[in-house]
This record gives sequence, C-alpha cells and structure tokens, in this order.
Amino acid sequence: MTWSLIARDEDGSVGLIVSSKFFACGAVVPYVGAQVAVASQAFCNPVWGTEGRTRLASGEAPQAVLDDLVARDAGQAIRQAHMMGADGTFAAHTGAECVDWAGHLIKQDHSVAGNMLAGSQVLEATSAAYSAHSNRPFAERLIRAMQAGQDAGGDKRGRQAAGLVIHKGEDHPWLDLRADDHSDPLAELARLWEVAQERYVHFTKGMPTAAQFSGMPEREGIDAAIAAAEAARKAAGRPSRSAAVEIE
Repeated sequence: MTWSLIARDEDGSVGLIVSSKFFACGAVVPYVGAQVAVASQAFCNPVWGTEGRTRLASGEAPQAVLDDLVARDAGQAIRQAHMMGADGTFAAHTGAECVDWAGHLIKQDHSVAGNMLAGSQVLEATSAAYSAHSNRPFAERLIRAMQAGQDAGGDKRGRQAAGLVIHKGEDHPWLDLRADDHSDPLAELARLWEVAQERYVHFTKGMPTAAQFSGMPEREGIDAAIAAAEAARKAAGRPSRSAAVEIE
C-alpha cells in the first residue's frame, strides 16, 4: 500500500505527505522531526520510523541508518521506507517482495516511494509536479505533487486516506492534517489546507518554540491577522470551506 513524498523547503521546513487505499495511512507512515523524516510503508515497521527518526536527528547518515534497519529485520523483503537526514540527503529501500508496482525515486531535494501503484509513472508524476511548483506554499506544493501522482494512477486499488505533516525546525509539527477514510482524500487535504488559512496558520505564529518558550502570549497580533484574512477572503468573494458549526 501507499506512496509518499518527503521534501525540505527552501526555508528549512520538513514535509512528508502520503496517500493510500489504506485506512489512516497518515497515522502509520510518517515519522517527522525538526530536521529529518522517515516514511515506513508497505508492511510498515513502526520501529523503523521511531528509531530511524531518533538516529537521523542525532546526525547519522540516512543510508547507514537504513542499511542497519534492513539488516536487522527478518521482514525487510516486505518493507519499504525512505528517509531524509539532518544534512538533507536521502536513502530508500524497496523490499524484493513488495507488491508491484513498487519502487522509489530520489532527487536532490526530495524523495518519493510507493508500492501497489498503477506504475512507475505515479512516482515520476509526483516528483515532476513537486519540482514544477516551487513558487507555491510548501503545503500546497506537496498536495499538488501527490495529486499529480493520483492523476497518473495512484494506488492501483483505489483511494481512502491521506496525511500531511510539516515541521518548521521544531520537534512538534507546525501542521498535521489527515483524511483517514475519504472518497477523495487528497482533495480533502487541499480543503483542510484552505481552511487552515482562515485561523490556524495565524495562530501558529504565536506558538512557543524551543528558542522562545513563551511564544506570543498576547492575542492582539494574532486576532488582527485572523480578522485581516477573513476580510480579504470576503472581499474576494470566497466563501469559507470550513465545516465548523458555531453556537449562536
């Protein structure tokens, strides 16, 4: 099951996006840290994700970490993983018994891997679209890339779930979106990202960081940014796509 994309944005943000005909793939595939990322998929081994993330964060090279995980796992033939180290380099493994089509693709600034796909064109389209949309916000760029892969055939069994995780230099995520059981999960991620522009992304500007433990405890700047975003949306004639219900 599954294909996924790992990338680092120009501002240093680390992102991992995944889609699959598998329930809640966004919960079991991504393992992202402040500067590193691991996608554990196919017959995923979560320890590859947790241990890999820790070791990459300590500065170990991705290929060395992956080689060790493969060597220790008697089930490596049915595993697939790709990862990005703190230095921005990538490594990938596709086990010999992963269900066709299965493979991986590593570029200078991103990696893509998948199994049970319609064909190699899924990874190629995903990678090409990621490279083509460098002018887009990072989250949108990742979603557009995966949508291109879906348009090229995606998971050959169909669609069910997707997840997107982005870290901005912190151990905690800046953004973590999931569509766990949806007829068009990537479109749902796109909707959630659009809704995030209304309040969430402005709220995150005041969130604490390791370097600024208290963050921005005053609400004035955040509230002003939210109000400005709402005014701009209404002026452009765009209705909110949020499904939230307000109590009168």
